[in-house]
Amino acid sequence: MALGKHSRVDGRKSSSCCSTVTVVVFVGLCLVGVWMLMSSTVVPVQNSDLSSQGTKTEVKQKISEKFSRQFADSSGDLSEDGTKEEGNPGKSQDENNSDTESENTVKEIQEEKFRKESAEGRTESEEESKGDAENDGDGDGKREDKEFVSGGGESHSGDEFGGGQLNSGGGESNLDGEESNSGDTESNSEGGQSSLGDTEPNIDGKDTRNEDGETSEEKVDENQDTNSEESSNTNKMDHQAKDQASNEVYPSGDQSEILNEATTQNGAWKTQEVESENEKESQKSLLSKGQSGHKWKLCNVTAGSDYIPCLDNVQAIRKLPSTKHYEHRERHCPDGAPTCLVPLPEGYRQSIKWPKSREQIWYHNVPHTKLAVVKGHQNWVKVSGDYLTFPGGGTQFKNGALHYIDLIQKSLPNIAWGKRSRVVLDVGCGVASFGGYMFERDVLAMSFAPKDEHEAQVQFALERGIPAISAVMGTTRLPFPSKVFDVVHCARCRVPWHIEGGKLLLELNRVLRPGGYFVWSATPVYQKLPEDVGIWKAMTELTKSMCWDLFVINKDQVNSVGAAIYRKPTSNQCYEKRPQNEPPLCKEADDPDAAWNIKLQACMHKIPLASERGSQWPEQWPLRLQKPPYWLKSSQVGVYGKAAPEDFTADYDHWKRVVSMSYLNGLGINWSSVRNVMDMRAVYGGFAAALKDLNVWVINVVPIDSPDTLPIIYDRGLFGIYHDWCESFSTYPRSYDLLHADHLFSDIKKRCKLVSVIAEVDRILRPEGKLIVRDNIEIIGRWRTWPSLYSGRSG
Repeated sequence: MALGKHSRVDGRKSSSCCSTVTVVVFVGLCLVGVWMLMSSTVVPVQNSDLSSQGTKTEVKQKISEKFSRQFADSSGDLSEDGTKEEGNPGKSQDENNSDTESENTVKEIQEEKFRKESAEGRTESEEESKGDAENDGDGDGKREDKEFVSGGGESHSGDEFGGGQLNSGGGESNLDGEESNSGDTESNSEGGQSSLGDTEPNIDGKDTRNEDGETSEEKVDENQDTNSEESSNTNKMDHQAKDQASNEVYPSGDQSEILNEATTQNGAWKTQEVESENEKESQKSLLSKGQSGHKWKLCNVTAGSDYIPCLDNVQAIRKLPSTKHYEHRERHCPDGAPTCLVPLPEGYRQSIKWPKSREQIWYHNVPHTKLAVVKGHQNWVKVSGDYLTFPGGGTQFKNGALHYIDLIQKSLPNIAWGKRSRVVLDVGCGVASFGGYMFERDVLAMSFAPKDEHEAQVQFALERGIPAISAVMGTTRLPFPSKVFDVVHCARCRVPWHIEGGKLLLELNRVLRPGGYFVWSATPVYQKLPEDVGIWKAMTELTKSMCWDLFVINKDQVNSVGAAIYRKPTSNQCYEKRPQNEPPLCKEADDPDAAWNIKLQACMHKIPLASERGSQWPEQWPLRLQKPPYWLKSSQVGVYGKAAPEDFTADYDHWKRVVSMSYLNGLGINWSSVRNVMDMRAVYGGFAAALKDLNVWVINVVPIDSPDTLPIIYDRGLFGIYHDWCESFSTYPRSYDLLHADHLFSDIKKRCKLVSVIAEVDRILRPEGKLIVRDNIEIIGRWRTWPSLYSGRSG
């Protein structure tokens, strides 16, 4: 019994133990199941927050790979990366905490994620709004080198077809052109692509940098939390991106790719839109500082309203050791280019229009009467009420210049004004009546005279609408290339050609084209006074030794004057047969085209050989205007990269299109009031050539640091001059109605201060004159503020 009873008791105990074990196992399994269920949610977040160093390295590689793919329009990259991270088996010991801690952690993380998603949604919405606003302001988002017109009227900007106008008051911009970044600072000659700084993403994923200059991998550790959270929310963001994309209007081609890229996740990197917008604001801030930092003042100089900085440098002139060779009339520029404004003369009025201006100008515009007193009996200039009148024009043609011009043609028909002879250099021009009436014969005359006791003679010429510069035959070469003038003219020009081995006449020989003519109208030609006879003898010997042929001596019975006409040789045969090498031939190393601040030498350069420039006469006018010079070879590379003749033709076609489709009708310029024009950076002279049919003249300036294309300009029947725009131009204030600057200022800002160039532009431009600027956006931005700097300035 006892044994049996004991057996029953043991059986009950065994059954109870099994039940207990079953319950424990069941509860354990439940706990494990609950733990596993919760762990699938917690692991990715905890893994991101508490990852080991090895995991960080792996995430770096993934993010770097993601960034290199993000600009290839792969919309699923972020979701894929997030999936990979969820499958990461690596866990830390903190994951074995209690169920309560896990649940609290889940709630806290979910709440934090919700707050960040809300903030990201707002940021994305704001960036979308900002992008839309920017696109609204920039048209189709394209940028081009722009045109800016500044003057008394409206300011405009546009492409070469006049399609885009940028009002200086901040109006609409609708610019057509080649595609470029919105933050342009540099451009090629026709608006090619350019960028500001190194902010553009690298499509290959190489050396991609954020705004602090650090590479993307260097920034991963600091932004790992954000990247992981963005990865876990990829699907949601993809839906948002799709919703945004549904509201976009996608163009074709490259623009479509740009918009697709904008819908991808940004990760740790800013978009180009944001970076460019920040840079624009930075530029505006710097520009504002630059403007506010300079206060415009009127020039306080002895020359007053006639101030020419490089000719009125009193301190430099006083230090000259000698003035025997007219050194005091040459250029002596101040060490720092002036940044002051030249005041207007009291009573200044808008200039009289051409051709009436050739006969009379406003007295108060050039209020000088000395020349009228000294030269009034020779009909140079006279005072008549509010006007200065020019009844004759010069000592040698008191009864009118046109009669004198036609007498030269009659004496030497081969001179053929306006056909064979198109470009003339008038030395010692006085008030430039000779050049003024040469327009009647379709001839361009580059007139020059010094700023001397003949008060304001060049200023009179410019006010009359006649091309002229202030220069002197002194100790340096004239600022022109060699072999470019068809005719050189000197009417009582008071230059001692025969002294010091004929150094000054040899300078004319340098610039005179082989086969060209020198017309010398002076008293030694027709008077028999002892001094005149001696000068004539010396000139005869000198010109003979230079191999110049005396073609004709004419006598003008009306004006009681005469002129001798010489011709320069077309070959070296005469030079080789001379009994004495006087004047000597220049050394082979002497470049005849070097003309900027080069000292004169008493020597002659050889005549060019066949096919070289100067060996043949150009085509007759006007054919020479549009035909490439014979010496431009296809083997030569032009300024814009094509074969030289093609480059020439393409440039001419370009400027004809720009002028006809934009400048004449699209810029608000009244061309009937434009007479004196300067192209501040002429290349082939295409801009001047395109204005051929207008009643204007254009002086083409080739900067000294630009390709030397000035000989081409002369060969096509135009004229020009070398100049350094870091210095003042050799002209009087208020000389030009219109200035044209094509990609000039973005270049010269590398060498000199733009503020001094702005002051120089203001000095030589007439009140209500126009400035056309074609340049990159940074330069346009500066010049858009220019009119306000000068508004309110009074005389």
